[in-house]
Amino acid sequence: MSGVTGGSLRATATRIIHQVVHQGQSLGQLLPPALEGLPAEERGRLQDWCFGSCRWWHRLNAELQQRLHKPLPKRQGLLESLLILGLYQLRHTRIAPHAAIHQSVETARELGSHQLTGLINGILRKSLRDGEPEPGSEAMRHSHPQWLMAKLSANWPEQWQTILEANNRKPPMSLRFNPGHHDQTSALAALADAGLTAHPGQLAAHAIQLDEACPVDRIPGFNQGHFSVQDEAAQLCTELLELAPGQRVLDACAAPGGKTGAILENQPALAEVVALDSDRERLGRITENLERIDANARLVAADAGDPGAWWDGAAFDRILLDAPCSGTGVIRRHPDIKLLRRETDIRDLADTQLRLLEACWHTLATGGRLVYATCSVLQQENTRIIQRFINGHMDAQLVPITLDWGIETGYGRQLITGERDQDGFFYACLEKNPAHWA
Repeated sequence: MSGVTGGSLRATATRIIHQVVHQGQSLGQLLPPALEGLPAEERGRLQDWCFGSCRWWHRLNAELQQRLHKPLPKRQGLLESLLILGLYQLRHTRIAPHAAIHQSVETARELGSHQLTGLINGILRKSLRDGEPEPGSEAMRHSHPQWLMAKLSANWPEQWQTILEANNRKPPMSLRFNPGHHDQTSALAALADAGLTAHPGQLAAHAIQLDEACPVDRIPGFNQGHFSVQDEAAQLCTELLELAPGQRVLDACAAPGGKTGAILENQPALAEVVALDSDRERLGRITENLERIDANARLVAADAGDPGAWWDGAAFDRILLDAPCSGTGVIRRHPDIKLLRRETDIRDLADTQLRLLEACWHTLATGGRLVYATCSVLQQENTRIIQRFINGHMDAQLVPITLDWGIETGYGRQLITGERDQDGFFYACLEKNPAHWA
């Protein structure tokens, strides 16, 4: 990974934050190679510093700009990220303030900015002495980009502040137990025997929520496929698909394979599962996940929106379209979304979502069911996509979701971020209805 090699942990974190903010790279790209070979304690610290600095960047940067008498020289761009990290440590961690300040100054030297160590020291000491300033704007108060707050408040006038608050909290670690190895009672007992306290999920049948996050190597039987890490909201797709033996199933945007695995665990007697993804490299992740749980699917590297390139003409009884989206429902897990996503992205994503839905619909058997899912809380990607699709397809029938979670939108069900401590997810169920064919 370019720019994140060697040096102290703070220097590594500073470079990662800088690459997210100024080079448009994601924490998902940058962190894994940086974490390799680090002791567990340092891995946790690096993750917290990077995730926390991105989570609170809008608020911390607003404070920083108030304290700078003039902008930092462009050639010293890394120092902005170092100061953001220092402010994060002062405002949101238990690191001793004098240690956070001293080590920030030492890191400035390490990054080759000896002449600006006085500035770093002065800003952080004044920040400590004065305390956090009153937020001067809604963007600073909620630490979100203005465009996203405007969309959320327009879409969800009663819930938008709840969503923002949930986005700024650390998410719980949720597991899916494999019903081939456990029921709920034995799953909880196995975790307890390993010293992990947990409780049953609230929405999904095979969900367990850990009281505290832990490395996967502490989860008993993880490498043997007894458990998988998956948010409970993401597990709901298997119930909505209404899987049965002998069905042919398409997971249309399958990587990294969590939902493919859930489908195969939920109904081992399916005739075939085709796991499709446009990114050939990401198919490797699906292979790893399926091998771990001892399950099989036919993996295909292709664009789900171009069936002519991959479809063999045999119709699917069930299709899961977990469409590429803004990720605005999982910001608490991926806080860099607040820095990477742009308002102009949403229209392009909506066009892609409708294109994929149109294409997959052609491969669905008459009487079959398609579940449309996103981890977005924006209506432009959810209800409006389903509304546009149904208006253009006489053979598409919306199946009401009568479960007791989320908000019924008239075109599917929206789980609001933070509701029952879940991620924000949208689901709609469509069936191909032969009665409307002419």
